[in-house]
Amino acid sequence: MSDALTASRTAGDRPPIGVLISGRGSNLQALIDAIARGELRARIAVVISNRPGAAGLARAEAAGIDTTVLDHRTFASRDAFDRAIAMALLERGVRLVCLAGFMRLVGTPLLDAFPNAILNIHPSLLPAFPGVDAQRQALEHGVCFSGATVHLVTRDLDAGPIVRQAVVAIEPDDTVESLSARILVEEHRLYPAAVQDVLDGGWALKGRRFVSAHQSPGSSRYGTRNR
Repeated sequence: MSDALTASRTAGDRPPIGVLISGRGSNLQALIDAIARGELRARIAVVISNRPGAAGLARAEAAGIDTTVLDHRTFASRDAFDRAIAMALLERGVRLVCLAGFMRLVGTPLLDAFPNAILNIHPSLLPAFPGVDAQRQALEHGVCFSGATVHLVTRDLDAGPIVRQAVVAIEPDDTVESLSARILVEEHRLYPAAVQDVLDGGWALKGRRFVSAHQSPGSSRYGTRNR
């Protein structure tokens, strides 16, 4: 477990998190709603978008959350962009970073600032179908099940240790749109639970496995199959 997350464990029961977005921010809204319901014991210290006018910024502002825009096109390099994000997060005391539809690869300066403390959610059962258009990839491959995965972010795309997964059955008449909609329902359920898993502490990485002391015997980090 990272030093930043250890510190958050002793700083109180509502540690500050930061959320990075590029678009509509539906998973951001799921985090906001889970906090409001008391299911996620955290507070969102800042929402950062790399795209001016992203719809998720309005969601954050409506919830009274601090927002900032760091347009990647205005930076001289990818590292400079990542350093600016890291600085904005650290200035607000953020302990855990959540990517919620953030359409930029995370580079070394941000990874070094938050080791094992950046989460991403992806619409497939990783390691199957990483990258963009995961739902289309699943349909074209002809698999029977897809789903959603929350994982720790590493230097390799969609390849970090898996925190939680949810399985979604693929129906014979599914389209990219219908499958995406059912997966999104699971994403909204899964992401707050995974964030809480990480914030609770008491976990370790054993090889590639995320192992939590809070997981009860016989329980699973996999969701039920969704039809």
